[in-house]
Amino acid sequence: MARTRKTYTPEFKLQAVKMILEQKLSVAEVSRRLGVAENLLHTWKKAALKDGTKAFPGSGQLTPLEEENRKLRAEVKRLETERDILKKLGWQT
Repeated sequence: MARTRKTYTPEFKLQAVKMILEQKLSVAEVSRRLGVAENLLHTWKKAALKDGTKAFPGSGQLTPLEEENRKLRAEVKRLETERDILKKLGWQT
C-alpha cells in the first residue's frame, strides 16, 4: 500500500528552524516535539542558513532560475512540434 507524502508549509519549516537556532534546542529535541525526521530538519536548517526566508518558496512559486528553465523547456517543445509538422508537410529543415 502506497504511503502519502507529508507536506509542510514554509511557515512551519521556518518555525522549526527558529526552534533550533534561536531557542537553542537540539535537532533531536525539535524532531521529537514536531514529529519530523531529524534528517529533514537538518536539510531545512541548511537551506534556511543559505537562503534565509526565501529558502522555502512554497508550492507554485518558482525561483527566477526555475521559472526561466520552465519557459525555455516550453519553447523547445513548441519549436520541436513546429519542426515535426514542417517535416510531415515535406519542408526541408
